[in-house]
Amino acid sequence: MNTKQKAAQYSNIWLAEPEDHDFPAALDYLELIFEPEAATAFVEKLKQTKTIQKKSKDIFRASSLPLLPKDNIHVKENLKKVKNNKKLSPILLVRGNHERLIIADGYHRLCCSYYLMEDLEVPCRLV
Repeated sequence: MNTKQKAAQYSNIWLAEPEDHDFPAALDYLELIFEPEAATAFVEKLKQTKTIQKKSKDIFRASSLPLLPKDNIHVKENLKKVKNNKKLSPILLVRGNHERLIIADGYHRLCCSYYLMEDLEVPCRLV
């Protein structure tokens, strides 16, 4: 299968908007990095900003995070969702003060998308 065919095959695996439970998950993570008030402000901005598209490989490069193994339980669950035609939620991202992108929610979904196709366009919210 060539790149265009793969892109077409995986173009519709995403929900249009993040799910409600993604925002509290992002807050839990961000409170480990920022003071609670700052974390809450980021999450409020994430709720209000529009969803954009970025390539999975570029998100990884900007975050400096490692690609989790394909057999990671959560990555595996997301790959199974895609196989069963269940849509994934967009990823929530914060530009960090530490010169790296912070994946506030969706790290396992990002790993899943990378395994499907590293150039896959990933819907995300970025603040």
